[in-house]
Amino acid sequence: MSAAALATPTPVIRLEGVHKVYSTGKLEVHALRGVDLVVRPGEFVAVMGPSGSGKTTLLEILGCLSRPSAGRYWLAGYPAGELESDALARLRGGEIGFVFQSFNLLPRLAAVENVELPLLYAGVARRERRRRALAVLERVGLGPRAAHLPAELSGGERQRVAIARALVNRPALVLADEPTGNLDSATGEEILALLGEVHAEGNTLVVVTHDPGIGRRAGRLVAIRDGRVERDSGAA
Repeated sequence: MSAAALATPTPVIRLEGVHKVYSTGKLEVHALRGVDLVVRPGEFVAVMGPSGSGKTTLLEILGCLSRPSAGRYWLAGYPAGELESDALARLRGGEIGFVFQSFNLLPRLAAVENVELPLLYAGVARRERRRRALAVLERVGLGPRAAHLPAELSGGERQRVAIARALVNRPALVLADEPTGNLDSATGEEILALLGEVHAEGNTLVVVTHDPGIGRRAGRLVAIRDGRVERDSGAA
C-alpha cells in the first residue's frame, strides 16, 4: 500500500452499490438503485433532490435506521449493513448525531435533559452528562435556556437544542433531515450559520434538504433522482 493511501483517513461513509426495495403485496418500489457514495471526515455534504427521489431512504440507511436490500455500507470503518441489531444500535448511538425537521425533543424534559439523552443511553455518569450537556448548550448559544422545557422555547431555539443533542456524544457523523424546514427564513438563516460553524470545527455533516441555502453553504452537493446519484460535485 502506498504512503498516500496509508495517510488517507478512513471514510466516515462508504456505500457501494446500495439498493433499497420496498415490497407492498405484489408491488415493489425501488427507492435506491445502486448508490455509491464516499464521505470523508470533515466534509459538509448537502443531499438534494425532488420528492420521491430517494433522499429520505438514503438518510435512513446512512443513519442505520434501515438496511440496504443489496450492496454494502461502512460507517466509520464498521460494516454497518452486516451487524446484528444490538451491535448496530450501539454503532448508531456512538457514531451518529441526528437533527430532525420536527426537532424530536421530549416535551417533559428540560433542554439540558434532552441534550443529555445520548449520554444517558451510552452509560455516561450523571455529573459528566450534565457537564457536557451544559457545555454544548453554551456552544449553540442556549446556556441561559438550559432549564426551559421545549414548549418554552422558540422553533429556532428548539432546533439549537436538537443540534446540541446531536453533538454531545462527539459523533463521527451528524445527519440532519430538513433542519430548516419548520423555521421562518430569518431563523433558518441562523441555523444555517450554526451548521456552518459546526462544520468549521471539524465535524462531518450530511444534510438532506430542499433548502438551496444549505446547498450553497455545503462544500459538496449530491443530487439524487429516481434512486440514483445524478450529480456529485465531490466525486473523483
